[in-house]
Amino acid sequence: MLAVPLGAPPCTLRHACVSTRLNGGLPSPQVAEWAGHSVKALLEARTKCEDGQDAIARRRVEQALGYLGRA
Repeated sequence: MLAVPLGAPPCTLRHACVSTRLNGGLPSPQVAEWAGHSVKALLEARTKCEDGQDAIARRRVEQALGYLGRA
C-alpha cells in the first residue's frame, strides 16, 4: 500500500487509489472504469505501479492449471 501524507492533493490520492487497486491484482479494465479512464490511458500512466504483477499472474495460471500444491 502506498503511504500518502494527510492533506495530499487530490491527484496524489487518486494515484494512490488506482495504484493500490492495480497492485492488489484487480483487472485493469475494472480499475480504469472506476477511475473514469480508458484502459490505454490507465496503463500508459501507471505501468510502473504494478509491483509484483508477474508473480500474481504466474500464480493464477498455475492455479487454473491445477499446479498449485504439487511437489
